[in-house]
Amino acid sequence: MTTPVADLLDLLDLEPLEVNIYRGRNRDIGTGRVFGGQVFAQALVAAQRTVEAGRDAHSVHGYFLRAGDLKAPIIFFVDRPRDGGSFTSRRVTAIQHGEAIFHLSASFHVSASGLEHQSAMPEVPPPESLAPELDLIREMAHRIPESVRAVLTQDRPFDFRPVAPMDPFHPEVRDPVRRVWFRVLAPLPDERIIHQAVLAYASDYGLLPTALHPHGVAMRDPRMQMASLDHSLWLHRPFRADDWLLYDMDSPVAAGARGFTRGAIFARTGELVASVAQEGLMRMRSEQGPRP
Repeated sequence: MTTPVADLLDLLDLEPLEVNIYRGRNRDIGTGRVFGGQVFAQALVAAQRTVEAGRDAHSVHGYFLRAGDLKAPIIFFVDRPRDGGSFTSRRVTAIQHGEAIFHLSASFHVSASGLEHQSAMPEVPPPESLAPELDLIREMAHRIPESVRAVLTQDRPFDFRPVAPMDPFHPEVRDPVRRVWFRVLAPLPDERIIHQAVLAYASDYGLLPTALHPHGVAMRDPRMQMASLDHSLWLHRPFRADDWLLYDMDSPVAAGARGFTRGAIFARTGELVASVAQEGLMRMRSEQGPRP
């Protein structure tokens, strides 16, 4: 029997079909469609496969075009716009049923040193003092709709530990801030792209719902329509995704039926290793406009 971490690594190990063309499979996390972090991470892996050794991703930007079909594989086409002296640029299109569901642009850079500064990591309790999110979910399993109960309570490759847990069914109004410790549950290989792809996958988890906090609305409220529209990730320093990382998220604005969220990911040592930004559709169904 495979472990959830082994399944995650298999998910990110794309099958080469032709030069610049790869195929990936899907994992259901209970949303009814392909998880955005999955296709984002897989597209990053596809791009990295075409980049010469010694260049690592530092800037990755994706647009979600259509909901992904969990029952169909995803085909990734990589375009190579530029291979420069220090930077390499790649574009990736993810396709299902003959249509693009996702676009990604990524830049890769030769390791270099220079001036450095960063924001300070927030002061939060250590992860060992916090309850795993999965334990909290399993304690309320009887409140989860039966159709998604097994998926939402299944074993995960990540250990997420929220600093201030919220009842997902009856959320209270609070500031648009969310902080979560996370790490992969088993040691990972040393290849940097594996750690980057794993972080890219996790960076989409729980980010957009931060914009719901001031409104006291649950993500799974049947009146609510939510969907990621874009996702950006900047990778500042090397890190390990099998060590504890703190994801500090906030939402400075929601307007025009869209929520904007951003995140800073810190190593336990306090180093800022990655930054994230995302905008998503955030609309009550009674206020629906044209389809996104």
